[in-house]
Amino acid sequence: MKQARWQKIADWPLTLAAIVFLAAYSFEVIGDLDGPRATVAEAVIWATWAVFLADYIINLVLAQPRWFWFRTHILDLLIVVLPMLRPLRLLRLLTLLNVLHRTAGAALRSRVIVYVAGAATLLVFLSALAVLDSERSAPGATIVTFPDSMWWAFVTISTVGYGDFSPVTDLGRLIAVGLMLGGIALLGVVTATLASWIVERVAKQEEDSQSATRGEIKALSRQIAQLHEALDRPRAGEDSDAVTAGRR
Repeated sequence: MKQARWQKIADWPLTLAAIVFLAAYSFEVIGDLDGPRATVAEAVIWATWAVFLADYIINLVLAQPRWFWFRTHILDLLIVVLPMLRPLRLLRLLTLLNVLHRTAGAALRSRVIVYVAGAATLLVFLSALAVLDSERSAPGATIVTFPDSMWWAFVTISTVGYGDFSPVTDLGRLIAVGLMLGGIALLGVVTATLASWIVERVAKQEEDSQSATRGEIKALSRQIAQLHEALDRPRAGEDSDAVTAGRR
């Protein structure tokens, strides 16, 4: 299928574009850029947006049936359209998470744990960037430096919430809600993975126990069969002697 081949080819270029975007956006937010440096960072950010736009258009053209693919991939459309608005540009990194998710989908459990750890780290870092970008210039803001935003992101994703730093803008609060939901979802993945491991270990022990029991039953059956054979031999000899004596 042409679309499947294209998606396989595009995975790494999209991942690279997402990483380049992350680097440019981080440089822009943490450095609080202005002038020519800000212009360069914005140019890089828009170039990565063009890569995601091209990928979406090519997928739409290659999809069969096209309308069904469009209806079932609304999130992909939002990832392309919404980041044109500065506050929502971090949605582009959902592409990176999507690629990682496809890679981990059929992976071993240990690789899934690595994926979850990476996703959690990325989520904290992105939330720190986003909340700093939205809060820094707001009146009465408490999150005005990157260390402050990182601390806020860590305590928020863990649902501790010390309250020493909190967003004052609507966008900052929306980011907080997304971070808390993301943290709960990642915790659920870790819990499910641990439960799966425990179930697998219990099933393995039960299977080993059943195998041992079946082996013992087979051995006992062989011993009973041998005992029957041993008991049948004298009887067979007596019957043979009786037949011989009768002929005489």
